[in-house]
Amino acid sequence: MTMTMPFEELRDRILALTEGETDEIALMATVACELHHADDRFDWTGFYRVTEPGLLKIGPYQGGHGCLTIPFERGVCGAAARSGTTQIVADVDAFPGHIACAASTRSELVIPLRNGTGEVFAVLDLDSDQPGAFDERDAARLEQLLTTVFSRRNSFTES
Repeated sequence: MTMTMPFEELRDRILALTEGETDEIALMATVACELHHADDRFDWTGFYRVTEPGLLKIGPYQGGHGCLTIPFERGVCGAAARSGTTQIVADVDAFPGHIACAASTRSELVIPLRNGTGEVFAVLDLDSDQPGAFDERDAARLEQLLTTVFSRRNSFTES
C-alpha cells in the first residue's frame, strides 16, 4: 500500500511548522522529517550543506546513513550544487559519476537552495528505491515550497 499525503496538506503542514523559524538547520530538519514521512517514494530524504567552496557536507536527514561529504564534481547532489539547477534522475545507474551512498537508490530528485544573494548554500536530496519515482511536477512544487520556507529565513537573517 502506498501512503502519500496530499501535497497541499504537506505544504500547509511544513509552512505552519516552520513559521517564524530562522535557523537553517532547524528548518532543514523539519522539512526533511515531514517530507520523508509523507510519501512512500522517499527512501532517503535530507540536505547536504555547502561547507566550503566545492564541497557538500551532510545535514539533517531521514533514512539510512548518507555520504558524509560530496564534492561538487561528483554525483547528482554535486551536479545540482555545481549547476544551480534541479536534477531529476529516473535511473541513477545511467547518471555519469553517480555516488552510491545507498545500494537501494534507483532514482533521485535534487533541488538546490539559494541564499539572499543567489548562491547555492545547500541541496535537498530525495532518493527513492523505485525507478522513475520523480517528475517535473514534484520538482516544481518542492522548489516553490523550499523557496517559501527558506526565503522567510532570509528576510530575518542574511546568509
